[in-house]
Order: sequence, then C-alpha cells, then structure tokens
Amino acid sequence: MNQRFNDPQTVLARLCEESSQDVADIASRWAMSGAMSLTGELSGPPRQVPVGVTLRMEELAVMIGEINGLLIDGPALLGERAAVAGYTRQGSRSVGGHAQLVKSADKPICINFARPDDLRLIPAWLQEEINPDNRAKLLSSLKKYESQRLMEQADLLGIPLGVPDTEEYEYPAHLIEGKPSKKRAETTLVIEFGSLWASPLCGDLLRRSGCRVIKIESLSRPDGARRGAPGFFDLLNGGKESLSVDFNDDKSLEFLKKILKEADVIIEGSRPRALRQLGIDAETEVENGKVWVSITGYGRTGPRSKGVAFGDDAAVSGGLFLKDSLSFIADAVADPSAGLLAAVIASSALKSGKGWLIDIPLSAVANWMLGTGELPKESEEDIVAEPRARKIAINAPEIGQHNSQLENEFS
Repeated sequence: MNQRFNDPQTVLARLCEESSQDVADIASRWAMSGAMSLTGELSGPPRQVPVGVTLRMEELAVMIGEINGLLIDGPALLGERAAVAGYTRQGSRSVGGHAQLVKSADKPICINFARPDDLRLIPAWLQEEINPDNRAKLLSSLKKYESQRLMEQADLLGIPLGVPDTEEYEYPAHLIEGKPSKKRAETTLVIEFGSLWASPLCGDLLRRSGCRVIKIESLSRPDGARRGAPGFFDLLNGGKESLSVDFNDDKSLEFLKKILKEADVIIEGSRPRALRQLGIDAETEVENGKVWVSITGYGRTGPRSKGVAFGDDAAVSGGLFLKDSLSFIADAVADPSAGLLAAVIASSALKSGKGWLIDIPLSAVANWMLGTGELPKESEEDIVAEPRARKIAINAPEIGQHNSQLENEFS
C-alpha cells in the first residue's frame, strides 16, 4: 500500500487541500447520486448543491478504496436511508421529518425535536409559557429571539439546534497521536458504542473492510435506529455482534472493560463525560495504542462541545443548507459524510501502528463539505436518479444476541 496512507495526519491534510478535480460535469454527477432528488421543495424541482458536497464524498470513496480495497459510491451514501425508508425531499423540513429550518430574529436556524423530551423542554428553552404542540405559536416566538441566545440556552438544556456561522473547527477532524499499538490478534477488533447513523456507518465500513465489530448497546436505552426503518438498521448493523450492557451494574461494566482491553478501535458518539463517568477514558486508551473515534455534534472541545446535535441541525451549524429558498441538502447530510470520513481516517490510523484520538464534529464535517459554496450551473438535461442503497446482505442481530458467546470468549 502507498505509504502516504500510513499517517492519518497526512490523509487529513490531503483531504483539506483545495480540490483539483474536474467540476465540468459535477452537476450531472450530483444528479446521478440519488441525493439530488432529496434536495429542494417537494412542489419544486430537485436542487443543485455546492460542488464540495459531491467532490468530498467522491474523494472519500476513492480514498477508502485505496486504503482498504472497499468499493463505495460516496455521494449515494447520502440517500441510503431515504431509499430504504421511502423518504423524499420536503424543502425547509428535513427528509426524516423531525428537523425544520425556521427564522430567528437575525438568521435562519434549525430546530430538531426528534425526541419527546426535547418538546417538553421548549418552555424552559424559550423561558416563556408555551404549548410545545402549538407549532405556529412556537415559530412565531422564535422570531423574537436572537440566535445566540437561543443557542446558548439550547446547549445548556441539551436541545439540538442548528445555528449557522457557529462552527469553529478549522478542519473536519482533530487528531491526537498516541503510543504504538499493542495489537496481538490477526483480526482487527472494533468496539462500537455509537448509535443512529454516523458511528454505525463507520463501524459498518470497517466491518466490510475485514474488521470484527462488536456493537455495544444499553439495555435500558438501545440504539434509537432500531425504532426506524428495519432495513436501514440492517444495512448499517448486519454482520456485527451485539452485546447488551447494564451500565448501572458493576459486573456488566467490569466485563465490558475486559473486552475493551482487547479492542483495536473504539467508536463512540457521546459527549466525553458520558463514558468517562463509567471509568472509560479516551486519552488513556489512545496512550495504550488504541484508535479512538469520537463522532459528536460539535467536537470534544470548544464552546459548543456540551451541545447535542443530529445530522440535519449539525449541517446547518456548518452552513451546509440552501438559503434561497430555505432547504435541507439530502438526508441528514452530516451523518453519512462524517461516518465515511471517520472510516477513512480510522483505517489510516490502523495502518500507522499507533493509537490515535480522532475527534470528528458533525458540524465541522458539514462546513468542510460546503467548501467555497460554489454552485454548479443548472442543467435541465441532467437525469435525476432516485436514492439507492447498498445491498442488505444480512439482518442485524437482536439486542444482546451474542452476550453468551462473548462472555464465554472474554471472561
């Protein structure tokens, strides 16, 4: 393998270089991706997006192929969930239906009440008595407040809120080098704590590259994607082993830590304190030679690091949305792009033979995808393809399906 892929810092630098790719037919390449059909108003035509979106996804797909031999259609990943679930574009409402682009007093923002608890927090967020189910009243109230105030209160309460021009990371990932790896087993062992889309996609791509992946889920709070389209959960999690853990039980945690000692890669999507309070520390694991992939809304450091984000609202914070008229780009665009980026950098980190902390904020990835913001020339001749997904080769395991086998192996 080319030695330039043995250093994740070099890989990241290459990804952040000004692209020299040909953009002459970029409009037609976006149209054929399947993701264009998810972009724009339902009553209007599908929309073109900044050229960086297509270029970056194509570049990542080429790179993971060069590193692992994995053949991926990068731009098509942006439409996989819609292809499986039958979603379509909805303009200022996200493809998944939970997020919405709205106007605050000073700029567009993205509200995303994907969880019931978020709705219950609306009165505390706005600091006024308001019925969370009265959407018209809510949208009217938001116009009274500056985005900065809304953002600060949302981050304090853990409410997802996309606010443009708040992404401060210079690159789509921040890397910290650790000590040499202590890898002993021939097969690379990946422990995946992440849920929903970005982290499971990273785990899936590593599995398809030959790694063994064990998916960790809480008994009380399993992966929320299990409640979504079954085929999409199968697509991202088929072929993985499932371990369910009671995080409040000392014996369960002790067993989990035994497995972590044998891991080569750890993927997680929670804020740093979540695992740290269980006695699992990223920096310590990296110093022990492990590759730690952290995919969060706003990174492990910085002013919004305590905030919560999902793919749609994080993309808006990164500036990746259409402003005339307000529309989302594809489906939760920050999720699949971050998952693919994470798999590329993690693969390079494994080749380096060292531990690495790979900090990937969804909002920073979206900002990187935006690039210069240049839009390609529209063409009525371009054929707009429907979203498509990779073949579902195997069903995902039931939660805890492999508990007994794993206990026998690692006890």
